[in-house]
Amino acid sequence: MDPGPSGAVPVGSFPPPPLQQVFQAPPRPGVGSVGKPIKLLANYFEVEIPKMDVYLYEVDIKPEKCPRRVNREVVDSMVQHFKVTIFGDRRPVYDGKRSLYTAHPLPVAPAGVDLDVTLPGEGGKDRPFKVTIKFVSLVSWHLLHEVLTGRSMPDPLELDKPISTNPVHAVDVVLRHLPSMKYTPVGRSFFSAPEGYDHPLGGGREVWFGFHQSVRPAMWKMMLNIDGVSICLSACVCVSV
Repeated sequence: MDPGPSGAVPVGSFPPPPLQQVFQAPPRPGVGSVGKPIKLLANYFEVEIPKMDVYLYEVDIKPEKCPRRVNREVVDSMVQHFKVTIFGDRRPVYDGKRSLYTAHPLPVAPAGVDLDVTLPGEGGKDRPFKVTIKFVSLVSWHLLHEVLTGRSMPDPLELDKPISTNPVHAVDVVLRHLPSMKYTPVGRSFFSAPEGYDHPLGGGREVWFGFHQSVRPAMWKMMLNIDGVSICLSACVCVSV
């Protein structure tokens, strides 16, 4: 490499270091020999990811800025209503915002498709919605296996990004889809209304119990973390008029 007029090498002229020099784990010094082995119970569970590609679609719901709960109801009603013409036996998973994943492609045009969905409203008045579905990209779980085994470098993990082609985001949406439909999601946790127990706090508040769920890549595998959590919510109070 030739230096500049002053003898200095221009900044940024060096080639990037080889991949093995970016990160190299230190070798294990040895195996423990003192004490006795014991079994531990952990709140981490191994997740087996199939080696396949999944299809990512962008979902646009109008009117906009509806709560995630309403968006999920709209998408669920859409899947049921257009089961024969579009979805068939496919069971898409939805993140409540703009990302929808399927294991097989949907028969929609490259420019997308507009669908009309109606939800029952209060007082017998229906609530109309217009849903646009458009294909975005293939998401490779093959690449995820390559990353977990150290044969590829991972992309930045942004679970809160509306549209993400990161395969970990797809796994997270798959594992959160059913709990989001069955329980009350708050942040990254899920809660259920008290049934068979009562924990009032006074002032019209009570305790709800639930669980926190988080999926993260670990050494050579994906792991699902489950933690018990509780939250203070307003209690349902019957009022006589």
